[in-house]
This record gives sequence, structure tokens and C-alpha cells, in this order.
Amino acid sequence: MVDFENVINRMKDFGFKPNPDIVNIHIPNAKANIIKGFDYFVGDKYTWLNEYDDITEWCENNNGRGLLIMGNCGLGKTLICGKILPILINHYCQKVIYITNAQLLNKDIDFILKQHLIYIDDIGTESVSVKFGERRLPFAEIVDEAEKKGKLLIITTNLTPEEIEEKYGTRTIDRLHSITKAVKLSGKSFRK
Repeated sequence: MVDFENVINRMKDFGFKPNPDIVNIHIPNAKANIIKGFDYFVGDKYTWLNEYDDITEWCENNNGRGLLIMGNCGLGKTLICGKILPILINHYCQKVIYITNAQLLNKDIDFILKQHLIYIDDIGTESVSVKFGERRLPFAEIVDEAEKKGKLLIITTNLTPEEIEEKYGTRTIDRLHSITKAVKLSGKSFRK
């Protein structure tokens, strides 16, 4: 019989890596820490949405999955994912998240693909990359790599799941379901 662990260890020298490098996040007192982040960045100009509890649950134990936050403008997606979570993950997990926005995916795709923890703001706002006649869908490439290599993705979008599937295809949305926890925020913009 095959000893899978032994064979996998032998094949590592040849680049074979069937098990992804999953990133586990454990942030103690996540709700209190996120509230402290809100206080720091916006003072009392926010309302705690019930859906934020799903984010705090993810922070306390992500089970190796990323985070996909969907919802209308002004609900705190970018504030939580682009400012507060990178600080908390760095402090409690000693990990650095590469932070970008969807409009930069076409410019930086090859560099972004080399990162292991990635935050992408506003997916759905980028266009298809075309360089020297080669068409690329950077977001779909990042999702594929994340599934294969265990990259941690934190993603925000104003798109619905149906719109994500329409833009990126069934394959990408299926992988997103597998590698991220989806949280749908609802309510009116806090910016008004």
C-alpha cells in the first residue's frame, strides 16, 4: 500500500504540494477589538450591524477560510476589512495582509498572485485585463490560486452573489463559496 505522507514528502523537492498552506486566524475578544477600531477611525459615527457579529465570529476562528463581505455602499465593509482587520491580524496573528483594490488588479496581478494574505476592495469594479492581445481575468486567477495554495482572501464588494457569478462565472463563485465565509450587510449608508 502507498504511504501517502512519505511519497508527498519525497515529491516536495519537485514542487508537488497537494495540501494548501491554510491561514488560521484567531483574534481574541474580536467584537471588542472591532468596536475599538470603529472608535479609533470614526468615533461614534457608526451603528453596530447584527451582521458584524458574523465577522467577529470569523475573526475568532476562521477555520482556514477567507472572508467575503457584500453589501451596499457606506456599511463599513472597507473600514472593517481594509483598516481594522489588517491591524488586528497583524497584532494577534503576526501576519501582514497585502491590501489592494479591484482597479489595481490588472496592473499588479503577477505581484498579487505571489502574496499569501490578500485584501481586495470593491471587486466587480475592475475591467478585463488585455495586454498584447492576452485577456486575463485577474480576480478569477486570484481565487483559483487561493483555492490551490490556501491563500487567505478578504474581499469586499457591492455586488450580489448573482452579480458575482454573472461577472466571474460559476467556477469562481463556486470556489469563493468553498474558500470564504460570505457575510451580506444590509441597511442604509452611514455616510449620510
